[in-house]
Amino acid sequence: LVFTEEDKYGLYSNLLFKYFLAEGVLCGHDLFVASAKEHPDNILKELPAPLLDDTYRNGLGEEAAVKSEDFQDSMKIAWRYQNLPKMEASPTTSTKFGHYYDVSKTMSPELFESIKWHSFFLPEELSLQPQMKTCNMNSAYARLLQSIQRIIYQERFDGSDPQKKQKNILRIGIQSLGSMLWGDDICSSDTPEDTHSLTKFLYVLRGLLRKSLSACIITVPAHLIQNKAIMERVTNLSDTVVGLESFIGSERETNPLYKDYHGLVHVHQIPRLNSLICDVSDTKDLAFRLKRKLFTIERLHLPPDLSDTVSRASKQDLAESAKLLSSGCGAMAIGKKHLDF
Repeated sequence: LVFTEEDKYGLYSNLLFKYFLAEGVLCGHDLFVASAKEHPDNILKELPAPLLDDTYRNGLGEEAAVKSEDFQDSMKIAWRYQNLPKMEASPTTSTKFGHYYDVSKTMSPELFESIKWHSFFLPEELSLQPQMKTCNMNSAYARLLQSIQRIIYQERFDGSDPQKKQKNILRIGIQSLGSMLWGDDICSSDTPEDTHSLTKFLYVLRGLLRKSLSACIITVPAHLIQNKAIMERVTNLSDTVVGLESFIGSERETNPLYKDYHGLVHVHQIPRLNSLICDVSDTKDLAFRLKRKLFTIERLHLPPDLSDTVSRASKQDLAESAKLLSSGCGAMAIGKKHLDF
């Protein structure tokens, strides 16, 4: 269960949501898309297109990548370092994980022919069935749980009967859960009426995921939830918790230190399934940027401070300090800085 805190305007979290679904299409997984704002059919039509080859890994294109390699081969370095073995920046630099996508293009309909996908659009579900409420849970959450449970049992993801073909995985994507569109008031009130409605939904959903071949990603507008106790419970019920902080409309958007990035990635919780401790990453400062074709998450590297106003003592301050030292240590400090003595 991957819990994603949406950025302020929901631009980059929506893109990460589509990346999760696009990876399921290329891996041949079944999809279940639930939303109360945007129709699932439109979400699937806007999935990013896969890149054709690893030469596009940096968003250069095949011709540009070849030119880049030729340029690197033609570079000359000092003779004493020329025969030394090449060192990688990190042990996972050359490791390919998953697929790469071009955000400037959409996925072709032919890729959807080999997979099954199911949708849940709340306005349509409300018009088909009467009002229902069970176990202090609002009607939208109860309908969504019933729909997910039905798909898991019908498609044999629960493991009760062996699947007809090779074992497959169900990828579940739920968009903007907890918002007003789902009939929940946790984003509009400090003391909502159903404070346990969202946490009960996640508790039941987590049980369904544990007993089935399923993985789920949920985006929640956490910046609108004023009750911190609800956020702590939601975090404890999730396996992975990731937050996206966008620079749009903030002071960091014009800060030259962050000019190469569009936002920060906060990893609040890492899964610890079937273990006593979790794997702790050596990198906690992560940032993301949206290039022309790629959405990349990188280590946060701040540029060096090359400004003229460096933090060094000026000649005038040095002269005043020299006068004080010549007058003796017991003299009273009369310099401009409180540290002069």
